[in-house]
Amino acid sequence: MTADPAVLAVDLGPGVRAGFTVARPGADPPNLSLTVGDRAAAAAHRSALDAWAGGSVAFVHQVHGAAVHLAAVTTVDPRPLADAVVSATGVPVGVLVADCVPVLLADPTARVVGAVHAGRRGVVAGVVPAAVAAMVAAGGREDRVRAVVGPSICGACYEVPEELRDEVAGQVPGAEATTSWGTPALDLRRAVTGQLRDAGVRDVADVGGCTLEDERWFSHRGTTAGRPVGRLAAVVVAPVGDTGRVLPGERGLRG
Repeated sequence: MTADPAVLAVDLGPGVRAGFTVARPGADPPNLSLTVGDRAAAAAHRSALDAWAGGSVAFVHQVHGAAVHLAAVTTVDPRPLADAVVSATGVPVGVLVADCVPVLLADPTARVVGAVHAGRRGVVAGVVPAAVAAMVAAGGREDRVRAVVGPSICGACYEVPEELRDEVAGQVPGAEATTSWGTPALDLRRAVTGQLRDAGVRDVADVGGCTLEDERWFSHRGTTAGRPVGRLAAVVVAPVGDTGRVLPGERGLRG
């Protein structure tokens, strides 16, 4: 990985840097996970990502729940068990995904940011509204929070048993879907967008695309078809005291 990692930058406000790492086609797609794929290569990719973020990114041990870790420092050993990480102290925060929904959040006025890993169980458990609530507790405000929903498997591809589809849809409005071939499915991206709006977040953008269909992204389900094993990172940082400066790579997608 080069010193400037391939990152799709997204706009979460002045002075906020945020983005999703891209799995560039080639022999060494930048896997960011230390538990799947080549760990030595992942460590190098993480170092490059730290340089892009301007500091060591605080990750958590993801368990598909609704716990939120408030990161005051970059390194905690062992990593906290959580599926969202929030910072109000200028610490870069991130999550790892490969089909689940990554969500990046920022209140650029309060300098409070968050990153969320929203898989099926986490969406049902309410990890997204829990992250917004944690940001408010840290000094943010729902109506100032900006959100970007990142690359994930789409509702037309995320096939599940009918019983599971009905169970999730009964708890999470907007989750019910049908695959492009006519079988039961879940649309977690749509469900997460609804949860953000229900939590009071007015400004929600969506990267779009599907991790299973688009080889720019890692896909857990795609590995059965020979796709590379790995995880992409969703990272956001708002340096404290840097309330107006536009960071390099900050300008990007807005929906």
